[in-house]
Amino acid sequence: MTSRYSFLPGALAVAGAVALGAAGCATVAPPTVQMTVAKASVEAANAAGAQSYAPTELRLANDKLANAQKAMADKEYTTALHFAEQAQTDAQLAVGKTQTAKARQAADAAQVDARVVHEDLERKALRTGTGGTQ
Repeated sequence: MTSRYSFLPGALAVAGAVALGAAGCATVAPPTVQMTVAKASVEAANAAGAQSYAPTELRLANDKLANAQKAMADKEYTTALHFAEQAQTDAQLAVGKTQTAKARQAADAAQVDARVVHEDLERKALRTGTGGTQ
């Protein structure tokens, strides 16, 4: 005698296979916006002069952008997104380090200029006999 539920294990197996198949067919959209942002970030780092001030970060950004582009060509969109995000982050770090280095150089130059002006004023004061700064 067969139970009226004897078909249940087979039906569950078929339903599970269909669900897995549907999940496997789910596609990830190409990360075109993120790729564009990553490329623009790397270009901005180059334009900022990162090759002089943050060459390691710039090289990493370029390498990761190249990996993202290869993954896009291979239709590995999740990997492409991952590398594009990392390339953007590395490029932004390169820009930040570049801006910091340039600001430090400008501050150092201003300090030297101020010291020269101060010394100049002291020399003039000593020549005129009005005394120096205290």
